[in-house]
Amino acid sequence: MFLNRKTPPKIVTLTLLAGLSSFTLSLMLPALPAMASWFGTSVSTMQLAVSLYLALSAVVQLIIGPISDRFGRRPVILGALVVFLLATIGTIYAPDAGTFLAFRMAQAVVSTGLVLSRAVVRDMVEGPAAASMIGYVTMGMSLVPMIGPLIGGALEERFGWQSTFWLLFGLGVATTALAFADLGETFTRREGGTFAQMRLYPRLLKSRIFWAHCGVASLASGVFYAFLGGAPYVGAEVYHLSSSQIGAAFALPSVGYMAGNYLAGRHSVRVGMVRMIVMGTSVTTCAMTGLALITALGLSGPWVFFGAMVFLGLGNGMSLPNANGGMLQAVPELAGSASGLGGAISIGSGAGVSALAIWLLPPGAGDLPLIVLMAVSSALSTLSLLILPRRSLALQA
Repeated sequence: MFLNRKTPPKIVTLTLLAGLSSFTLSLMLPALPAMASWFGTSVSTMQLAVSLYLALSAVVQLIIGPISDRFGRRPVILGALVVFLLATIGTIYAPDAGTFLAFRMAQAVVSTGLVLSRAVVRDMVEGPAAASMIGYVTMGMSLVPMIGPLIGGALEERFGWQSTFWLLFGLGVATTALAFADLGETFTRREGGTFAQMRLYPRLLKSRIFWAHCGVASLASGVFYAFLGGAPYVGAEVYHLSSSQIGAAFALPSVGYMAGNYLAGRHSVRVGMVRMIVMGTSVTTCAMTGLALITALGLSGPWVFFGAMVFLGLGNGMSLPNANGGMLQAVPELAGSASGLGGAISIGSGAGVSALAIWLLPPGAGDLPLIVLMAVSSALSTLSLLILPRRSLALQA
């Protein structure tokens, strides 16, 4: 009976499931130069640990939604956590960079927790209430990337880069135990096979509501993924910061993200999803445009650059919970599939933008190309709402 719990999970469980994915992405960022030295390769090669991880996360998110709509949220999440633990051991004992990157890609299965935590919320509540609850879940989750690089930089300098992955393994064990004990099944299984569920995707592909919110989520997330791809270079090569300083700087967007999530959780029901999205994307666009002007005038510096990322986090914290909530309500009976497909598109776009950010920053480049890329991606996220049907826009606003 314990294996088939039906009790809905607590918010803390959903927060940890979503947060483990973010922690896996951010914890090792300050250690990339040390890892490159250990494996005898370039920093750019080790940066593939970010872009390949994001690319595989996109694949996982594409298929995991329909699978969970067929077999349920609980068994899929628990199975993914076990695979994650095995992959993490593989990264620690990898003999070369290629083997490490292979296991690193396998770690991307942990993004199942991020996708299905949103689907579980949609199973429990609907509409703006779902956006509000997602906001509270991601507000707690935002603490993870805030402290992740700080911890990762300190661990690498004191114990070596492998210590960051041992920490991930320990956290994975704890999260698996909590999910096993608390994560009750919230979904009513459907008849038919997994591929039958995937054949329902055209209903999502025809939904303008889905595509509008998916566009917001993809392009707003793209601003942050551009930061992830380019900021290690900017911190180390442009501003000559140490690993621990880069780790501290990476915490700044999360400060704003937590504040934005709080605003989303508190006000989405009253203000409306679309208005909250517009407010959030406007904050990010104005901040990145202002930073570009300051940089072009030669007035920027490390704490101006990284300090502006607080507003990136603030804007994303307000817009992303509402964009994700909007995707899930486009076709309510396909919430898991919508979360998976939308997440795959968002993460896939993020991987592309992250790779573009790296390409825009060859040796000797400054930080302005990265800032312009972030400003453009943020502006386009707002424009994505233009494809919303008028009736839907009136109802949500």
